[in-house]
Amino acid sequence: MLESAEKSVYGPKCLYVRIFEKKYTEEHEWIELSPDGKIGTIGITNYASKALGDVVYVELPSTDLKVTKGDTIGAVESVKSASDIMTPVSGTITETNGLLEEKPATINKGPEAEGWLAKIQVEDVKEMDGLMSKSEYDKHAEGEGEE
Repeated sequence: MLESAEKSVYGPKCLYVRIFEKKYTEEHEWIELSPDGKIGTIGITNYASKALGDVVYVELPSTDLKVTKGDTIGAVESVKSASDIMTPVSGTITETNGLLEEKPATINKGPEAEGWLAKIQVEDVKEMDGLMSKSEYDKHAEGEGEE
């Protein structure tokens, strides 16, 4: 069982359900797996969105792009700076958030919700084990804010 990537929940009548929690990278990306653990949604964190400021342009990856964990899959540009987006896991990009091409500021409104960047068919869910939980990430981001 992937202890760091999933939680076991026993619902009514003892049905076993896997619930994957959102995981975070040191570079301020997040990934959340679908209930079946096959598709991950990738985006930037609230911290990254605030640090960037008003987002004016988003470069999205192409679909069917095969990527390895840590590869650059796009970029986010603001009035202050630009930042590459790296994939937290290996796999194949299956979908991108086209809304961001028309309304890049959507990232500022909901970076961990409607401002998601891409969906990826996950090659090896065990790569999630090296990522941070929400509480670990919050401590990491807090430390960066003090620098």
